[in-house]
Amino acid sequence: MSEDAASMDEPTEKARRLILNPTSGEADHAERVRRLAAARGYRTVETERAGHAVELAEEAADDGVDLLAACGGDGTVHEVVQGLVAADALEDVSLCVIPAGTANIYASGVGIESVDDGFAAAQRGATRRLDLGVADGEPFVMSAIAGLPASVSTAASAKLKERVGTLAFVVEGIRTAREFDGLEVAVGAVSDDEEYVWQGEALCLLIGTLRRFTGEDEPSNAEDGRLEVTVVDRLPPMDAIAETVERRLFHQETSHSTSIEASELEIVALEDDPVQFSLDGERREYATVEIGVRPRVLRVCVGDEYA
Repeated sequence: MSEDAASMDEPTEKARRLILNPTSGEADHAERVRRLAAARGYRTVETERAGHAVELAEEAADDGVDLLAACGGDGTVHEVVQGLVAADALEDVSLCVIPAGTANIYASGVGIESVDDGFAAAQRGATRRLDLGVADGEPFVMSAIAGLPASVSTAASAKLKERVGTLAFVVEGIRTAREFDGLEVAVGAVSDDEEYVWQGEALCLLIGTLRRFTGEDEPSNAEDGRLEVTVVDRLPPMDAIAETVERRLFHQETSHSTSIEASELEIVALEDDPVQFSLDGERREYATVEIGVRPRVLRVCVGDEYA
């Protein structure tokens, strides 16, 4: 079986490094992860500030590391991949995700649910080549979202997430929904060589590489070179709740949302203020942004449950 399908052979001896975010999630994982990493031949380096994982990943690539583990949450994975892209090292380095954050959405999407799963996936050596999203040159591995979910995602404080875990996003969602005014945007997309245009007031704009936002709660196909794009119209609160029930419980399409698969997007803010995005949970703002996909450029160690 080719590597493009999956590599299931015993892993060869690699230069291994682990980038550890000791403050992610409940911040109780660092000692155990250091111990497990040392027993498996990893050199561990720790992040000390926001953005530090980008630098550490670049250094790892420059040092010839070919198996790089990222231990933290989705934001840590985002920064590590930023560093690999900056070092032009995607062809040379395999990424392993060791989940230790609050939500760990990316790790779950590649079939890894625990720290032990992450180390086991790296040891087994099964890799897949996954798509990588790009927003104005910045890579994202999971999603780019704007509107109410982005406001919730970026507003949930580290202290609140440490105290109540994923419930922090629910708490912040209730707070934010009371004040959210909607997005005035124009969206231009290319889908199957056809152009599509949407313009109006949206509750949210959801773009996923490994995330699917409608229907079944499962990852999208991250190996098809397409972005899953959903635009949800601005609705009164009770209508929005009803639509959510229809989608999640009955898996129905609704009249107030539009979903397409696209290879290219351009999003333009129609008001004076830029649009706030969440790239893998990291806050960004754009007046205009071009979003695309680099098909199957990121080599990732996957778990047994990855499909």
